[in-house]
Order: sequence, then C-alpha cells, then structure tokens
Amino acid sequence: FKNPLLRWLLVKVGAFPVDRAHPGPSAIKVPVRALKQEGKALMIFPTGSRYSADMKGGAILIAKLAKAPIVPAVYQGPGTFWSLFKRKPIIVRFGKPVDPPKGRLTDEALAAFSDELQENFAALDHAINPHYKYVPDKKKYLEEKEHGEV
Repeated sequence: FKNPLLRWLLVKVGAFPVDRAHPGPSAIKVPVRALKQEGKALMIFPTGSRYSADMKGGAILIAKLAKAPIVPAVYQGPGTFWSLFKRKPIIVRFGKPVDPPKGRLTDEALAAFSDELQENFAALDHAINPHYKYVPDKKKYLEEKEHGEV
C-alpha cells in the first residue's frame, strides 16, 4: 500500500491494509462485514504471509464470526513479478471448503483446526507437485543450492 499506483489497484479490487505489528479491530471487522453483509469472498494468507507454514488465528476467527467456510488454495509457480516473464507454469488449486469449529474458539479448538487446515494445504501442494519448493529469498535459495540442500 506504500506504492500509490499499486495501492490504487489494490483498493479497486477490495484489498485493505492491516498493520501486522498493531492490528486494530478493523482487521477483523472489515473482512467479516464483507463476508456476511456484502456477500463477498475473501482471499487471505492464514499464515500471515505467502511463505510461512505457521497458521495464525485471524483467518479462523474471521471465518467463524462470518459463519463462512475456508477454501484452501495453493499456488505453485513464479515467485516474483519479473519471473512471470520466464513463462514457467502457474498452477492454482482449490480444495474443499472447511467449516470453522463450532462452539467456543478455545486454544485447543484453534490448534486442532489449524492442523486440519495445514493438512489440507499440504495435500493440495503434494497433489500438484510433491517436490515443489517455495523460494521467498533468492539469496537464501542460492546459499542452500550451493550446499546441496535444494
């Protein structure tokens, strides 16, 4: 949202900024309202970023409050805008909708549902290409490649 041109585009497609360090109530209220009252779909990274595997509670809380299922989706393809021009395949796969837990959202319920979601994401990833590696940091990737870890 720092780049004015990109911010304009993001706002036009319905995106909104969230301060990860200090998320306010709008980080939950805005998406819940969009799902419940406006009948929109919401794309969110339930791990907080595109490259993490640790589930955060925000996506689950939003789904629970909106009474909306979470549809797992995975992407395998170019990791940067410029690498799109290398004409590598882009694959997006959607899983079956998963309803958020019923009742009170305890730590145990949150952990169990997070595990279930992670299993869904992993199964989708594996079904596309079990050997695909997400490479968020080119420098780290080159270091790993040099040491034979990739």
